[in-house]
Amino acid sequence: MSRAFNKQINTLSQEMVQIYRDDNAYISYTSAALPQRSAMIEILSEIRKLFYPRHYGDRQLFNCTIRYYIGNLMMSIEERLHHQIRLALLRANDTRPQEEQEEPAVLDERASAISCEFMSRLPKVRQMLTMDVQAAYDGDPAASDLDEIVLTYPGIFTMMVYRLAHELYTMHVPILPRMMSEYAHSRTGIDINPGAVIGKYFFMDHGTGIVIGETTEIGDYVKLYQGVTLGALSTRGGQRLKGKKRHPTIGDRVTIYSNASVLGGETVIGHDTIIGGNCFITEPIPACSRVFIKNPDLTIEKGLDHRTGTEIPNPDAEPELVD
Repeated sequence: MSRAFNKQINTLSQEMVQIYRDDNAYISYTSAALPQRSAMIEILSEIRKLFYPRHYGDRQLFNCTIRYYIGNLMMSIEERLHHQIRLALLRANDTRPQEEQEEPAVLDERASAISCEFMSRLPKVRQMLTMDVQAAYDGDPAASDLDEIVLTYPGIFTMMVYRLAHELYTMHVPILPRMMSEYAHSRTGIDINPGAVIGKYFFMDHGTGIVIGETTEIGDYVKLYQGVTLGALSTRGGQRLKGKKRHPTIGDRVTIYSNASVLGGETVIGHDTIIGGNCFITEPIPACSRVFIKNPDLTIEKGLDHRTGTEIPNPDAEPELVD
């Protein structure tokens, strides 16, 4: 540390602490009582090993050892997750009025019940992911095999995180589900709110830029392309809109092509519908529809060939008559 900074450190520290006090970031409990993002990332990494030990496990497994390996992983996951759930419940409890707060022992029992219930749901989540992987293979001619999809497709990683976060969301665990989904968002560019309801056999082709809002409902066998937004028509109401249906409902076997926007809680896309790229939809669409935008007029102008300095002929121009 430089001598010049050594003279500033005390003043700067006092200024920072005062800022914490001013914006209520400095309160009765310490940062150790907050859920830890790094811990949740480690838990997701362990769950991925649990779901795909052949792809992400750290040791060679045999019939006689796999049960012990899986058992140890599950014990580690539950122990870590219980601790993070407890911290999340403590944080939420501390923000309530004094008369509504619960005893730490009660919160600890609830955290234990939630972590156990979450672990019991993991086989179901893994089965849903199996169908998502198959949907990716069936829907993408560029896919070589299922291993490639598990190891490389960002949409599959995002769906794993989403399906796990959604289970915690349905159990009313505060902050952790959003922490998980935003981690996946930062890694893949795919933003799925953990409150969204997504059916089986779901595939996001490429995936980058897809946004799926909190109250979105998606049926089975749905396919989305990059840049699709399933969003709210307006959020100007702010917190007054909390808990209301703000995002669309997508029926079974719907395909939505790139950069389409489907907005609003009253917007229902009927089953077996195809929505073309760049469409902007804010009204219900009947089942078995085809929605598309007519191709705009394409204009091609003459350009300059910089290699020769001559003009490039315009293919749409009338041919010149030569005498």
